[in-house]
Amino acid sequence: MGKLANKVAFITGAARGQGRSHAIRLAEEGADIIAVDVTEQVSTVPYDTARPGDMEQTVKEVEALDRRIIAAAVDVRDLAGLQKAAADGMAALGRIDIVLANAGINTMAPTLEMDEEMWDTMIDINLTGAWKTVRAAVPHIVEGGRGGSVVLTSSLASLVANENIAHYTAAKHGLVGLMRVLAKELGPQSIRVNTVHPTTVATEMVLNDATYRLFRPDLPTPTREDYEVAAREMNRLPVPALDPVDISNAIVYLVSDDGRYVTGTTQVIDAGGSL
Repeated sequence: MGKLANKVAFITGAARGQGRSHAIRLAEEGADIIAVDVTEQVSTVPYDTARPGDMEQTVKEVEALDRRIIAAAVDVRDLAGLQKAAADGMAALGRIDIVLANAGINTMAPTLEMDEEMWDTMIDINLTGAWKTVRAAVPHIVEGGRGGSVVLTSSLASLVANENIAHYTAAKHGLVGLMRVLAKELGPQSIRVNTVHPTTVATEMVLNDATYRLFRPDLPTPTREDYEVAAREMNRLPVPALDPVDISNAIVYLVSDDGRYVTGTTQVIDAGGSL
């Protein structure tokens, strides 16, 4: 029996990347999944955001583990849509025990050159979207009366400043404050709340031309190999990026009984990058 047998996890950004990895890893430990993600391009983002076929692959991989999964095409900026996804998941699966506010985007521009839409979209998705996820799904944990766990995906960028991502950094800093308040408010209901802070992770959000240019502005058309040379300099351990499952394994610890007394913390998974 897995560490999360009979649990249900509500996961945003679940169509691919870290979100898909979390869904699969939690399913491996026995959890059923409510998976949420967008199916249309986010206009300010310079790489492809999730598409309908992406979520279908997540569903396929979770079901291959003999776990149930309810999928919904919802943007985390849509509170009513998130509330419906949570209610539909409750109707089908009977409970929610875990909430992973994982959905996020990355865009790049110098702070004084960034346009208003780029700033607003970042804050709306990466910070307000996490609050809306919590607002939609966590009341179901409270109503269940069994306790539970919430994890907000922050970033190493909330601990170490980098140029050209002030909006991203501000959003990820904001998640730490949100987490700490929630940990105090929800502690009496035995609901634990933590953040995870990865360094770069090998997902579509990182492995794209815009990121390669950010890391290697000295080159006219940098490649993934060029990016990896620069990315290794960010980490103390000799790796350019983590695998999504490295973050998923940390989350399994946080949401299972292994981390039953861990709350209000910032869990750093950064290959020594914060050093």
